Amino acid sequence: MNIKVYGTTQCPDTRECLAYFETKQIPVSFMDITKLEVLKEFLHIRDREAIFDSVKEHGGVGIPLLEKDGTY
Repeated sequence: MNIKVYGTTQCPDTRECLAYFETKQIPVSFMDITKLEVLKEFLHIRDREAIFDSVKEHGGVGIPLLEKDGTY
C-alpha cells in the first residue's frame, strides 16, 4: 500500500495528517508542494478532479490531498 500525502509542513492540517499516519505507523510518501515539480503535479490533479470543485469555489487550496492507487 503506497499512500501519497500532498501538502506542506506550513499547513496545520497537513502536519496533523502526517502525525496521524506516523502514530499509526502507516508509511506514506510526503509530496511537498513547495517544490515546483510536486506543485505542478498537485495542480494537475486539483484542476481535473471534481472533488476539488467546492474547495476551489471557496478559495481553498485543497491540502492535504491523499492519494492511494490513483484514488483521491
